[in-house]
Amino acid sequence: MGLIRSSFSFMVGTVFGVYVAQNYNVPNIQKIVNTGLVIAKHYEENYRKPKKRDEDN
Repeated sequence: MGLIRSSFSFMVGTVFGVYVAQNYNVPNIQKIVNTGLVIAKHYEENYRKPKKRDEDN
C-alpha cells in the first residue's frame, strides 16, 4: 500500500506531462538552455578582466 500511495503523484504527473506534450506546442527546454549557455560564454569571453602581467609568467 505504501508504494502505490507514494508513487501515485509521480504517475499522475507523468500521465499529465505526456498529455500536455502530445496536445500542446511545448518548447524544447534543452535548446533554450543551450542557447543561454552559449550567450553566457560569449559575454564572459568578451567582458573578462584582462590578466595582470605577473600572472602571465
